[in-house]
Amino acid sequence: MAGAWETVIGLETHVQLRTVSKMFCGCSAAFGAPPNSNVCPVCLGLPGALPVPNEQALKLAVRAALGLGCTVHPRSVFARKNYFYPDLPKGYQISQFEQPLATAGSLSYLSPDRGVATATIQRLHVEEDAGKSLHDRFPKQTAIDLNRCGVPLIEVVTGPDFRSPHEARTYLLTLKQVLEYAGISDCDMEKGSLRVDANVSVRRAGETTLGTKTEVKNINSFAYVEKALTVERDRQIAVLEGGGTVAQQTMLYDSKTNSVRPQRSKEESHDYRYFPDPDLPPLVLTEEFIAEQQTLLPELPAKKRERFVEKYALSVTDAAVLTADRAVADYYEAVVHAGAEAKTAANWVMTEVLEDAKDHADGLRVAPGALANLIGLVRGGTLSHQAAKRVFAEVAERGGEPRNVAEALGVVQVADTGVLAGWVSEVLGTHTTEVTRYKQGETRLLQFFVGQVMKASRGKADPKLAQRVLEEKLAS
Repeated sequence: MAGAWETVIGLETHVQLRTVSKMFCGCSAAFGAPPNSNVCPVCLGLPGALPVPNEQALKLAVRAALGLGCTVHPRSVFARKNYFYPDLPKGYQISQFEQPLATAGSLSYLSPDRGVATATIQRLHVEEDAGKSLHDRFPKQTAIDLNRCGVPLIEVVTGPDFRSPHEARTYLLTLKQVLEYAGISDCDMEKGSLRVDANVSVRRAGETTLGTKTEVKNINSFAYVEKALTVERDRQIAVLEGGGTVAQQTMLYDSKTNSVRPQRSKEESHDYRYFPDPDLPPLVLTEEFIAEQQTLLPELPAKKRERFVEKYALSVTDAAVLTADRAVADYYEAVVHAGAEAKTAANWVMTEVLEDAKDHADGLRVAPGALANLIGLVRGGTLSHQAAKRVFAEVAERGGEPRNVAEALGVVQVADTGVLAGWVSEVLGTHTTEVTRYKQGETRLLQFFVGQVMKASRGKADPKLAQRVLEEKLAS
């Protein structure tokens, strides 16, 4: 069914900026405070209260725009978006409309179907959040919490560039990564610091004009983005194949039933009567201000991935895993700088380190220098790989120097030929039949002897050295 149809999706993402206070007042923007405790005359919209823009929020917004390759305009205008809703005490929201902060950016992501695809960022503007209506606090009543009112947001609007729900999800994960890397937002969908509205339409394969679009709202996780868009796409195809027409409307997604339903209110269709906010002058940014934000941007994920592949000779897949999180990428580089070989360090970070971090809130528990030492002990033959894993777990749990920990655990490999010769003689003495068979040409028995030496030494013998000593003894 979906084969004859092409899906067209555009996304609008609202991202909460990582500031301590709100966009136009000094109230705390922290999540989780008791209802209506982080409010003041400005965010409550009381008469005569005047808004003052938050400089930190503007810095982060400009940084986000630059990170997404947008043109930041030296002059942008705050506008009032007028609508009446219980969680909007002023009766309007301060946003930007005709003259946004930034336009014409792009973000490349890995499409499951098309390889590297690029989404256009049509605009990125600054606005304040509205409050929250809570329908589950009191029976048959709606409660209003205005703590979120005035929290600083950027809205990132893409072109109609995605061709499947999966692509939309991949783009969002890529966007989240860029914003987290640059310290612009914590992008936590659970806390509402990243919210997505999607425009969806379908058209017959090969057509160039866009179909009638609907807007899907109320999506609160990355997995649900894909589900909601799939449900809405299939609904539109079914309507069209049944001879009907798609109505332009706002749909709400319900994750419990995995379905969409029209939002009854008409508030989307009327004109918001945007006009420049008379309380706020145009926002004028100097070239120096914009340039300074550019210098404060860290190396972003795509660039870091390329560099890891080039500098450390890693595969693209490994580089993607290591750069997924900025802290992990920095940790990996620190391990290499402390002297570990790049590929071995990558293997350790991608296995032991990430598994340990997954199970413990305090994250990367073994210092990069300690891990580099541990890798060195394996390379020098002091520890087997298995023993090193035990030492790693112990250092993660209790700290300490890897070498001392290894000695305390009794897992240091014995690389003293004299001591090894003793174990070898013992093994050859107790397995005379196998020795004869070996000397008659059954050379694959060598591995059996190595195993016996490891057993006799309770795993402490250096297997490579044990093999050398065995070969010498058996040849005599």
